[in-house]
Amino acid sequence: MAIFIGIAWKLLHVIEIVYVSALFAVVLTPLVQKIMTLKVRGWSPSRPAAIAILLGSVIVVLVIFFMVGFPPVLRDIRQFSEDLPQKIPQEVAKIKRLPMADKFGVASLSEKAQSAIASTASFLLASFPKWASRIFDILTTFILTIYFMLEGEHAYAYMLAIFRPRQRERLANTLQVAEHRMSKWLIGQATLMLILGVCSTIAFGLLHVRYFFLLGILMGLFNIVPVAGGIITILLAAGVAALDSWTKMAGVFIFYAIYIQVENGYLVPRIMKTSVDLMGLSVLISLLVGTALAGVTGALVAVPTAALVAVLMDEYMVQKDAEAQALATEYVAPDPEA
Repeated sequence: MAIFIGIAWKLLHVIEIVYVSALFAVVLTPLVQKIMTLKVRGWSPSRPAAIAILLGSVIVVLVIFFMVGFPPVLRDIRQFSEDLPQKIPQEVAKIKRLPMADKFGVASLSEKAQSAIASTASFLLASFPKWASRIFDILTTFILTIYFMLEGEHAYAYMLAIFRPRQRERLANTLQVAEHRMSKWLIGQATLMLILGVCSTIAFGLLHVRYFFLLGILMGLFNIVPVAGGIITILLAAGVAALDSWTKMAGVFIFYAIYIQVENGYLVPRIMKTSVDLMGLSVLISLLVGTALAGVTGALVAVPTAALVAVLMDEYMVQKDAEAQALATEYVAPDPEA
C-alpha cells in the first residue's frame, strides 16, 4: 500500500489529467448516445461516427465564434492596451482632488500602476513555457476524452468485473445515477454561462461601457467557476466603466445586483438544483477542496465530482431512517412560496 501511494503521488499530475478526461467523457457520452439514436434514411451513426459528429459540431461553433465574435474581442483588447497608459494619469488626477488624497500616496499611484503593468507583462512572458505546457495538457486531455468515449465502456465493464455480482449490480445502478447528474450539470452550467454572457454583453452595450463585447465574453466564460468567477469579472467590468464615469460603474453594479438576484432566485433553483441536487454549502466546500488540490482545474471539476461523491455517500454511507429523512426534507427543500 505504501508503494502504491508513493507511485500515485509521483504520478499525481498524470492522474489529474486522466480523471478530468474520464469525467468529461462521462458527461459527454449521453450526447454521443443521443446522436447514435438518430436515423437518416434508415442509417444510424456508429459510436465513432457519433463522436465525430459531436466534435465537428463543436468545431463549427468555435469557427463561427472566432469568425464573428473574436474580431470584436481582439479590437477591444487592442483598444484597451492603447487607452490604459493615457487613462491612468487622468484617473489619478481626479483622485487627487478628493479630500485627504495626499495622505494615501496618490501622487505615486500612476508610477506604481505602470510599473505593475510592466511587471505583469514580464511575468506573462517569463511564464510562457508553463502556459505552453498547460496547452499540451489540454490537448492530452482532449485526446484522452475521445479515447474514453470510444473505449470507456470496456474499461468500465472490466472495473465492475472486480466486484461480486450483487455488489456489481448495486454499484452499476449507483454510478448510472451519478452519470445522469453529472451530465445534467454540464448542460446546466453551459446554460448559465450563456445566459450571463448574453445578458452582460447587452447590458454593458446599453450602458456604453468600453470593450463591452470583451467584458461580456469574459463574464460568461469565468462563470464556469461559480461565485468567484462572477465576482472577479464584475469588478473588472466596474473598473473599466469607472474609467469613463462613476455613473457607468454604478450601472454595472446595479445590473449585476439585479442579475444575481434573478440567477439565485429563479435560474439556479430550476437549472443547477435539478442538475446536481447539491446544497450551496456542498458546492462551496467542493470548490475550496478542488482549488486547493488542483487549482483552476480542480475548481472546474469540483461540482460534478461533488455530485459523484454525494451519490456514493447516499447509497453506501447515509442511514436513511424515517426521522432523518423528514428532517432533511424539511431543512433542505423548504417551500419556495414560503
